[in-house]
Amino acid sequence: MAAPSAVPCYLGNMRALLNPVCRPRGVAALLGSLARCSRFVAPLCSLPPGSLLSLSSSALGSRLTPGLGLYPDFISPAEEEALCRELEPILRRKRYETGHWDEAIHGFRETERLQWSLENMAVIQRVRDKAFPTGEAQLSLVHVLDLQKEGYIKAHVDSIKFCGSTIAGICLLSSSIMRLVSVENADERADLLLPRRCLYMLSGAVRYNFTHEILRDEESVFNGERVPRERRISVICRNLPLS
Repeated sequence: MAAPSAVPCYLGNMRALLNPVCRPRGVAALLGSLARCSRFVAPLCSLPPGSLLSLSSSALGSRLTPGLGLYPDFISPAEEEALCRELEPILRRKRYETGHWDEAIHGFRETERLQWSLENMAVIQRVRDKAFPTGEAQLSLVHVLDLQKEGYIKAHVDSIKFCGSTIAGICLLSSSIMRLVSVENADERADLLLPRRCLYMLSGAVRYNFTHEILRDEESVFNGERVPRERRISVICRNLPLS
């Protein structure tokens, strides 16, 4: 039961796979301890087994390890506030929508952003530096997805038309649970606890061979413990699709 983390992005070929799985305990205490750390930045593999990742089988860990990354408290509360302060006026002009073009997202509004304030651009650059090798071609536009409390993201595999092999995003305003399910075997799945202000990354086999979804608030249970899901904003960077 070891290992790394995850990310959502532009959505493509969607598969609905709704089988809840029960996961670890002490979630409230874990999130509380992370919140008290002003700058805890560590990969999931360095955390106690099962603290943020719950697997259907121990063998699944080796399949996820190369392409799954999670960094709790990647940004500080002040940086989160600055991002929200810049994004809120833009998002407020949009209505929450009930259906996405591929039917994968419900209860959302979104935008893409090229220009950022200097302080927020520094955060975006930190995400890019962490997620992508030097010199790798990236999409200049940053995808911002605002999911209302009642919203959710169904299981899907991101379309290769809109992003390449890696997706990296920051979670703002709320913790949530991301579920990964093998496209070949629905019994192979993992639940990932995404703490507020974390950076999550999906790449390679994890990005192409597993669906991912963000659970509804009423399904948000990790290791048998409720993880209340509030409004959630994700700020997502992607590399260019393969030509």
